[in-house]
Amino acid sequence: MNDASPKSDQGAAGPLIPVLAVVGVGLIGGSFAAALRRAGQVGRVLGVGRNAQSLARAIELGLIDEAASAEEAAARADLILLATPVGGLADALARMRAHLRPGTVLTDAGSTKLEVVAAARAALGDRVAQFVPGHPIAGAERTGPEAADAGLYRKRTVILTPLGENAPPSLDLVRRAWQACEADVIDMDADAHDRVLASVSHLPHLLSSVYMAQVAEAADAPTRLGLAGSGFRDFTRIAAGSPEMWRDIFLSNRDAMLAELADVRAVLDRAERAIADGDGAALLTLLDTAARARRGWRKE
Repeated sequence: MNDASPKSDQGAAGPLIPVLAVVGVGLIGGSFAAALRRAGQVGRVLGVGRNAQSLARAIELGLIDEAASAEEAAARADLILLATPVGGLADALARMRAHLRPGTVLTDAGSTKLEVVAAARAALGDRVAQFVPGHPIAGAERTGPEAADAGLYRKRTVILTPLGENAPPSLDLVRRAWQACEADVIDMDADAHDRVLASVSHLPHLLSSVYMAQVAEAADAPTRLGLAGSGFRDFTRIAAGSPEMWRDIFLSNRDAMLAELADVRAVLDRAERAIADGDGAALLTLLDTAARARRGWRKE
């Protein structure tokens, strides 16, 4: 874990979040807690999770102060971040609902939003106004509490997809919490979020994983892997991500993923026809379009 020690004065009013609860103290949740600690904007941090050893390690690393149940977190926390795979979010919210204090604000870090919002409405019912959907565009292939990095969100984008029921103070608290992590926060419609992220976030993971599986399943896989170089390394890096998390994302964003796959398949068909026909001009046009677009993208 990178530096998680407080670096700024909390002021006379105390920290922005007196009690924070993080459900899922891994890369995303642990980094959120660490960043808020470093900013001096959190008091006590509760960790919620299924793995007692992982929570104990999070305490050792200073990410959380104590382990708690979902019910305890709901009753004590001022802000709760759900940093679990999207498939487990509904269950966590349902467990919390009866114990939520009126002033407690919930948010999530899920990579899809339409299904998350639907799950939140079903689980929370008339208390859904306390849930502010969010998605930090940040990550890595590392997992667990050891992966937590207080600087993970610095200059990264966090997307909020507010509900019509959200009260301004609830939305403001979530926005300010991410800003304390040094993130840039924008608002977006949930449907637009899922369509865009399917293209630029979810599909790259699927393509990388599909390609990696194809190589790994080949009869001469050891030879191929032994000769693979930097291009292979760069293209397959994200295939090392959490299988459980990405399974849930792909299924949660099913419609948008299928639409993007159809578009990619059409471009693959063009490339295949060009190679089969020996059509160098068509192949060059496709490659030149891709090269120009990639060179013009300067977000590294």
